[in-house]
Amino acid sequence: MEAAVTKAREEPLPPHHVAIIMDGNGRWARARGLPKIEGHRQGTEAVRKAIQAAIKNGVRYLTLYGFSSENWNRPRKEVDDLMGLLRGFLRSEIAELHQNNIRLRVIGERSQLNSDIVRLIEESETKTAGNTTLDLVLALSYGGRAEITAAARRLSERVKSGDLTPDCITGDEFAKYLETADIPDPDLLIRTSGEKRISNFLLWQLAYAEFVFLDALWPEFTTEHFAQALFEFGLRDRRFGASGT
Repeated sequence: MEAAVTKAREEPLPPHHVAIIMDGNGRWARARGLPKIEGHRQGTEAVRKAIQAAIKNGVRYLTLYGFSSENWNRPRKEVDDLMGLLRGFLRSEIAELHQNNIRLRVIGERSQLNSDIVRLIEESETKTAGNTTLDLVLALSYGGRAEITAAARRLSERVKSGDLTPDCITGDEFAKYLETADIPDPDLLIRTSGEKRISNFLLWQLAYAEFVFLDALWPEFTTEHFAQALFEFGLRDRRFGASGT
């Protein structure tokens, strides 16, 4: 009995916040001779699986990189298709998210999104604001450099107005001006498709996150892949810059 209790105590805690770069939709479609939109459409099914897995494993925050600021440079038809899928998600999934006590939050530059999508986002955020099982954070029209630049601009405006002195600007103070100010930094970043880069995603917030890169393309992502990433996370020795033993 004592050994069982000791083993239970040694079980690693799940990451509080998981961020995912959902990569490989286009390659998945191309390998099957399908238009790219079919890869993105199948990717929305993987989003549902990731949400289910996060809740099952006790993850409190799940951030998904849905559309980067650089993605606006893709062909117009692909962008329009992606925006159509986003509209569909916001219209069809919010009721279920709300029913499952999930809060939706969106970070990114909304001014570039169509007004009807912004309205759907605002309505969804308002409807789910009180939910507490999982915070689902969608990064849309988001870029890490742009976020940091905007935060620096807001800080400089406060210094210029005399509300803040330069020596008061610490890392903690700077983080208050990011879009994720009230969201804890990710403990774990997962990227699918085998690519090993972070692509301008949460540049400030990922400073001490653990990275797990999966070969599976995003439309292939399953709860088992999520569990695999959590297992790898549990094996890591997180020291946050301190010396190892």
